[in-house]
Amino acid sequence: MGMRHTSAATVSGFPVISIAIGPDAATQEWRGHARGIIAVGDTAVGIIAVGGFARGVIAVGGVALGVISVGGATLGLLAVGGLAIGLIAVGGIAIGYSVIGGLVMGQHLAGPIGAKISITP
Repeated sequence: MGMRHTSAATVSGFPVISIAIGPDAATQEWRGHARGIIAVGDTAVGIIAVGGFARGVIAVGGVALGVISVGGATLGLLAVGGLAIGLIAVGGIAIGYSVIGGLVMGQHLAGPIGAKISITP
C-alpha cells in the first residue's frame, strides 16, 4: 500500500508539500515520486527533499544531491554521509576541498588516512 498526498497550496505551480511513498496502483508507479517545495518520497525533488533518492537545496536520503546533503552517498557543497563528495565533506569516505572522515582526499584534511590533492589553475 502506497501513500500519496499533495497540498492544495502551491508556489509558482509547485505544491508546497508533496508526499509519495510506495507503489500506487492508480498511476501504476512502483515507487513514489514526490515533487514540491517540501518533498518526501521514495524519490523526492524539492527545495527540501527527503527520500531514498533526494534532490534539492537541502537533501536527506540514501542518495542525496543538494547544496546541503545528508545521507548514505551524498554530493553537495556541504556533504555529510557514508560517502561524501563536496566542497566541505564529512563522512566515512570524504572527497572535497575541506574534508573530515575515515578516508579523506582533498586540499584540507582531517582523518587517519588521507591524500592531499593539489588544485592548480
